[in-house]
Amino acid sequence: MAKANLEWRGDFDNHELNRLHAEAFGHPVLDAEDWAGRVRSHSLGWVTAREGQDLVGFVNVVWDGSVHAFILDTMVKEAKKRQGIGTGLVKEATKHARAAGCEWLHVDFEDKLHSFYYSACGFQSTPGGVIKL
Repeated sequence: MAKANLEWRGDFDNHELNRLHAEAFGHPVLDAEDWAGRVRSHSLGWVTAREGQDLVGFVNVVWDGSVHAFILDTMVKEAKKRQGIGTGLVKEATKHARAAGCEWLHVDFEDKLHSFYYSACGFQSTPGGVIKL
């Protein structure tokens, strides 16, 4: 088993990230999504995970330009799950958000990911709310 190479603001192309997103979130590949343009315009940064040339993981870190950062779209290839890649992605994102001066890192997730974000990544429960638009 190869160790994934994590890189802050690592290179990727839209097609490979669209494939990874489709696999991670269970939908058809949407090749029209411009991930590269979106993250470069709106994100503090992102972390890629590669094994050789293969993109096996990704997480996006958006922010408010000040003290709040937000983890979005944590993705790991199905065949590579439970190998520490997702935890590594979030830890690398945390390190860079802290280095940028952020004081808070937020995340929303489905119930099935509770153990991952709380136990493996160190997030704590906090009150929150959401409005579906």
